[in-house]
Amino acid sequence: MYSELIRWFENHLQPCFWKKHFGVECFGCGMQRSFVELLKGNIIESLKLYPALIPIIFLFSFLFLHVIFKYKNGAFILKISFIFTIIIIVTNFIFKLIYSNNL
Repeated sequence: MYSELIRWFENHLQPCFWKKHFGVECFGCGMQRSFVELLKGNIIESLKLYPALIPIIFLFSFLFLHVIFKYKNGAFILKISFIFTIIIIVTNFIFKLIYSNNL
């Protein structure tokens, strides 16, 4: 059952509109493939494809829990997590732009 779910995800990956029409990867390129690798248990490969996926999962999980349980310092932790995640996303995007131009 679990392997069928992974296979279904692999067969239903959506192409990136931005990359398809402009030839440049967007801020989210690689997230779907990274998610599939994470489901397979390949954490290192997942991080190589899209390093911000795990921080994004943490961010949304913590946000959900904070809304329910109202943690004392939850808003501060969410702010730091958000900033950290955005830094990873932007750094990854810039790295991909520089790397793709050198090919």
